[in-house]
Amino acid sequence: MNQGFETLAIHAGQEADPHTGAVVPPIYAVSTYKQDGVGGLRAGYEYSRSANPTRTALEEALAAVEGGVRGLAFASGLAAEDTLLRTVCKPGDHVVIPDDAYGGTYRLFSRVLQEWGVSFDPVPLGDLDAVRAAVRPDTKAIWVETPTNPLLNVADIAALAAVAHDGGAVLVVDNTFASPYLQQPLSLGADVVVHSTTKYVGGHSDVVGGALVTRSADLGDRLAYHQNAMGAVAGPFDAWLTLRGLKTLGVRMDRHCDNAERVVDLLLSHPKVVQVLYPGLPEHPGHEIAAKQMRRFGGMVSFRVEGGEEAAVEICNRAKLFTLGESLGGVESLIEHPGRMTHASAAGSPLEVPADLVRLSVGIETVDDLLADLTEALG
Repeated sequence: MNQGFETLAIHAGQEADPHTGAVVPPIYAVSTYKQDGVGGLRAGYEYSRSANPTRTALEEALAAVEGGVRGLAFASGLAAEDTLLRTVCKPGDHVVIPDDAYGGTYRLFSRVLQEWGVSFDPVPLGDLDAVRAAVRPDTKAIWVETPTNPLLNVADIAALAAVAHDGGAVLVVDNTFASPYLQQPLSLGADVVVHSTTKYVGGHSDVVGGALVTRSADLGDRLAYHQNAMGAVAGPFDAWLTLRGLKTLGVRMDRHCDNAERVVDLLLSHPKVVQVLYPGLPEHPGHEIAAKQMRRFGGMVSFRVEGGEEAAVEICNRAKLFTLGESLGGVESLIEHPGRMTHASAAGSPLEVPADLVRLSVGIETVDDLLADLTEALG
């Protein structure tokens, strides 16, 4: 029976405990497991780096809500990215990345993987001809963020999947900003989805984690081998918190979207705001694609202001209900200056973000309170 998103988020991988009937999977705070004779494993568990029942529940639920065949949970989003890239690439290989990728992803490529011998080219993913031109015989992956962080550009997942597969590469989609509730990249041809589950999936700013979900069992098996061999796995407490967050993802995302749309309306009417970046706006260059491949347009909003960098920083400092902080996707609203905060690692690179940019992660508070705080911060 085909089940809806919210049903899968609440029930997939989460059967009632057979011993007690507990409806929430327990936290298996354990490192090792008793074997019934040498090699006689109970349900396949031997050591919690290899597998842990709490992590298994999360991995099965993530695979279900993304429409994939294999889910894997990691200690952070970057741990998931690193494991993926060292699975599909080897020294001498090449990757195409967005020219406005998340700063931490850019740092992983430029400061870590490049020294390991993996080269990369930043390309505007909205320009399919530019992407095709960047694909080489040694290109093993095209890396996609959509919407991107923090400029909220949109890429056509289905079209990029065709380009990647024509070139013998895998298509990787970082689905963190959209969440599996708003966007299903695997159904559009992506080979693997990446998440920082710290963000919308966890949703409460109380856990750090990452995930990979694959469309094929073969890639899932290869990644599972490297997950175990490299060891950056999600611990049972982190897995349990993330699983708890996933249960309410659908209802939270609807409120995030509702509030973000009201915030966008305010920003559009404010004289100090010179540009609003949000895929839900008809004038956004990726609006039609976003409308085609997303359920709604998300809770992330960026905007540029008159007065340049100092004015943007001052707005961030004046906000009160919008908490000045990095990360995103939690129930509380956050404000930040990407150039000095989340994207400082991209300064001086082709991925440097505008100095007058402010990024909002719009939470699920009473929206009138958010609007009042933002109005005061804008001055």
